[in-house]
Amino acid sequence: MSGTNATQKETAMQVRKISEVEKEPAAGPLFTSDDVARQPLAPDSNDFNVSVVSFGVGVRNKFHYHESDQLLIVTEGKGVVVTESGERAEVSEGDVVFAPAGEKHWHGSLPDTSFAHITVTRKGGQTTQTEE
Repeated sequence: MSGTNATQKETAMQVRKISEVEKEPAAGPLFTSDDVARQPLAPDSNDFNVSVVSFGVGVRNKFHYHESDQLLIVTEGKGVVVTESGERAEVSEGDVVFAPAGEKHWHGSLPDTSFAHITVTRKGGQTTQTEE
């Protein structure tokens, strides 16, 4: 393409159905249980980490913070987000949560329901767990 910067990555728009994106296990020390799955939505993005994270009933992640801002878009079930300062909000499908860089928080499902959200963070941004 004439006039295109040679260092620019050639990409095309992609449309994906979440239901068709394979779930992969996401268990690890950040979560209170192994009943967690991840669906990467934009693995080729140069700028963002974008995934659906699905939490089993009563599962949450532990207190942590991100080097970049984090956006959560609730896609299923009911969940809760909690900050280290004690702010607590129950969320459900259609809710959007903004957590600024450096704010210690956790999010996950309620004791009687599963929960899923899309998470968006900056590519290469560090997540630091602050709870054992």
